[in-house]
Amino acid sequence: MASVVLTTLGGAVGGPVGRALGAVAGRTIDAALFGGKRREGPRLTELRVQTSSYGSAIPKLFGTMRVAGTVIWATDLRESAATTGSKTGGRTTQYSYSASFAVALSARSIRGVGRIWAEGKLLRGAAGDWKSRTGFRWYPGDEAQMPDPLIASVVGVGSAPAYRGIAYVVFEELALADFGNRIPSLTFEVIADAAPVAVGTIAGVLSDGVIGGQAGPVLGGFAAEGTSVGDAVAALIDPIGGWYAAGGGGLDLCFGAGPARTVSPGAGAPSRRRAPVEPRDVVVAYHDSARDYQTGVQQVRTPGARATERIALPAAMQAGDAAALAGMVAARLASGGEGRTLMLGWDAIDLRPGERVTIAGEDGRWRVRRVAIEADGITADLVPIPFAAPGPVAADGAPVLAADVLPGDTRLRLIEVPGAGDTLQVMAVAAGTAPGWRRATLLAGDDATGWREIGMTAAAGTIGTVPGVLGPGTAAIEDRTSEIDVVLLHDAMTLADADAAALDQGANAALIGDEIVQFGRARRMGAARWRLSLLWRGRQGSDWAMGSHGPGEGFVLLDPATLRAIDDPPPRVGRAIRAMASGIAPDDVAETAIVPDGRALVPPAPVHGRIDRVGGVLAVRWVRRARGVAGWRDSIDLPLGEEREAYLVTIAHADGRGETIEVAMPAVTLPVPGAAAQIMVRQIGTHGASRPMILPFLPEIP
Repeated sequence: MASVVLTTLGGAVGGPVGRALGAVAGRTIDAALFGGKRREGPRLTELRVQTSSYGSAIPKLFGTMRVAGTVIWATDLRESAATTGSKTGGRTTQYSYSASFAVALSARSIRGVGRIWAEGKLLRGAAGDWKSRTGFRWYPGDEAQMPDPLIASVVGVGSAPAYRGIAYVVFEELALADFGNRIPSLTFEVIADAAPVAVGTIAGVLSDGVIGGQAGPVLGGFAAEGTSVGDAVAALIDPIGGWYAAGGGGLDLCFGAGPARTVSPGAGAPSRRRAPVEPRDVVVAYHDSARDYQTGVQQVRTPGARATERIALPAAMQAGDAAALAGMVAARLASGGEGRTLMLGWDAIDLRPGERVTIAGEDGRWRVRRVAIEADGITADLVPIPFAAPGPVAADGAPVLAADVLPGDTRLRLIEVPGAGDTLQVMAVAAGTAPGWRRATLLAGDDATGWREIGMTAAAGTIGTVPGVLGPGTAAIEDRTSEIDVVLLHDAMTLADADAAALDQGANAALIGDEIVQFGRARRMGAARWRLSLLWRGRQGSDWAMGSHGPGEGFVLLDPATLRAIDDPPPRVGRAIRAMASGIAPDDVAETAIVPDGRALVPPAPVHGRIDRVGGVLAVRWVRRARGVAGWRDSIDLPLGEEREAYLVTIAHADGRGETIEVAMPAVTLPVPGAAAQIMVRQIGTHGASRPMILPFLPEIP
């Protein structure tokens, strides 16, 4: 390259002779533009860990690339506390953390930022959707950009840097719960140009227009770094076999075969020299754009090779292009051992290094590497330009990529669930309308307290609707004839079968309207449509709701892992509880409310009632149930679960009259009514009476 720069300058002053003399001092200018012999360009590594060190190199990006960036500004972690629970049941304080920081991406202006990965998982999808809550802004790196308002508010308006000429991004209050409460290692898909960029264009930009010539191959992306312009350009040009020729006021970049000048050897036989060619395999490492820019490797094997030529190209490419590059390097190495030195006549005194030539009477093209003026003529060192054969066929393999799924919109349900305790239980179940939904910030309140953040929702629940109407049934036996269709929020939500043993342990319990139903079989009927059968109806004392169903009722699978208790403020019977789930997007807010009726605090209605005539009286018997107990165990009485065992027995006459008595045993003797009547039995619980068990009575017909 020394001969290239100064021959251009010398030719401008003194013609061919001046051009030849100028080559003597060429190394001085070459060192000024390209540095010394030691070169250190950008290295291709696995996607590097994000740094915040002073003096870290900020690359100039071209095309579309994935880079780690350099943290250039950050605040301390921000701690937030959310306290849940009641004074009587104990309070729990949960702490969450967020961070605000800026990351420099490119020392060249960019057009946008695409996907963002955190710890290898997508933080921002291709559609611009976020997987964790954060504020985000990006700056293109032009000379007119202004300081970021967050940075200005922290360091002062007059002291905030604008980072002009640096493309960077700002995260504001990035939630760190998904990353172990620390700033994660981030990588960014940066769109620096609207389309792939030619190698010649990249070299021209890096050299401020000094390098021109051919456009050359096109790359999907390139990250230019180095201690000098020469280092950065060499890392791009050398692997693809480019070279320089003197141009008008600068350097012309050359690739492969092209227009060539024909030269004829002068008097005397041309001297030849052949260096032994050591066969070498070729390995090209690159960023595979089809594999989220992870490092890819393409290899070309050479028969008899004992060594390997390794090329690390910090460029985004397809596997086929990288394989073609490896093939071209192999061809260049195979022919590179042959060099020729020709003695030319004085008519070749204007021959310049970098020119393509053909030798009169011979095939092939050659590149002039060196020209020397000697006493008896011009000596030219030539190297062959290999024929660009098609590269081997290659594929990207089967990459394992980070899932990029949209979160959809947040959906929230509040339900009152049965239990054995003395506390009213209101649970929040949340999910999204798309598979990418994770969690949402949960707020709760009532008319007295207003909204209060109480933490995050639980894992995504299984939520849907029932288009049809669930008909009447019985809670005494399994319903093997009825079926019910359910449409879930999205097709990634699934339901599963459960055998009798699993059902007996409470599996596949779902709230449909006000009734808790278990199902033994679930069949997919469409994308998000399921048909449920082998039904266990009226579970956990909800048999009172079996006849109250209507079309379009809600469906919630009662999975404990998806239930989040609303306990601040503590729910009360008859007082509305409001809840709000705030998703990642600013406008993704779901709000709902419930007025608890205390169904979970009272015992289930008695069952298995029976009326027998004994003499002139009625012997009425029944079996009590217990809160929080879903089934029966042989030879074991159910726990009482209440302060005392007591029942209210009412005889309701057809004319509206009624008599009520209280008994302490699940049996009572009553006088025979003179007309049709209903006998209603309620169990008295600690917090109220159960719903009635109703036994009709018809008098005997004489």
